[in-house]
Amino acid sequence: MKICVVGAGAIGGYLAVRLAGIGEEVSVVIRGANLAAVNAQGMKLINADGSEQVARLRATDRMAELGVQDVVILGMKAHQVAPVVPELATLIGPQTVVVTAQNGIPWWYFFKLGGPYEGTRIESVDPGGVISAGLPVDRTLGCVIYPACELDAPGVIRVIEGNRFPLGEIDGADTERVRALAQLFRNAGFKTPVLSDIRADIWLKLWGNLSFNPISALTHATLEDICRFPQTRALAAKMMAEAQVIGEKLGVPFKVSLDKRIAGAEAVGAHKTSMLQDVESGRVLELDALMKSVIELGRITGSPTPAIEHVYALAALLARTLAQRKGRLQIAG
Repeated sequence: MKICVVGAGAIGGYLAVRLAGIGEEVSVVIRGANLAAVNAQGMKLINADGSEQVARLRATDRMAELGVQDVVILGMKAHQVAPVVPELATLIGPQTVVVTAQNGIPWWYFFKLGGPYEGTRIESVDPGGVISAGLPVDRTLGCVIYPACELDAPGVIRVIEGNRFPLGEIDGADTERVRALAQLFRNAGFKTPVLSDIRADIWLKLWGNLSFNPISALTHATLEDICRFPQTRALAAKMMAEAQVIGEKLGVPFKVSLDKRIAGAEAVGAHKTSMLQDVESGRVLELDALMKSVIELGRITGSPTPAIEHVYALAALLARTLAQRKGRLQIAG
């Protein structure tokens, strides 16, 4: 099977190396130092148990070189999708399956959902409707990202914990294609159930991301530190409670309690969230899909989001300051 991972950073690289390891024809679209490193020495995966795996992958920064794929996995951050939609078209044929492997509210959230919001476009994740106009919603699968990974160095990915990548059709259907792809992921060593309601798992993951990520970016604290410091634990809980009201108005069942979700984040330990890693590396912060989209959904459903909005304002100003100064921010010990 021809599989292209577009944006093979920490999570995308994890998927790419494991899928290549079972003999699939995997290519990656990456840039800069990461591209140079992978072309020179392959992509290395350091598993949570310390074992290592290296995959020789076809790597390029030009999608048009790769041709039509059987599966395209969008492994980049959500805000990076819209700018490359025209290039993505070169990878997508009549039977290509597109897997959205981003955190946050996906661009397709209100498609094939039914109800009063069917077809509503979420501007914060699909600016100007570019993505929904350019990607085939009928061949799109959702994927929820649970593992914690870090890019140790160009071409080197470290798995902190987790191997769960649930998949689901966006209309909840049980199809041959989602079953086949889930089995492929399982063959590569992932826990990949097929979900009949992928939006519920999206909210379960988002519940933590919309709170812990920006709090960590602002404080430079790890997950366990945020959860053990009473004031930030309470702030995270307030943000999560606001989000839960929105999700429930949209018909989403929350399968675990708020306290249990916080305890799960604490159990991950001294892990830097992806947003804190972005602050330290000077990358664009993933605020639109994780926070601005929830604020937008709050307005759509008539749900106040004061705590989320306050933290978003601080994180957005930090993001703008870093971008204007082309800087990064790290606490040196």
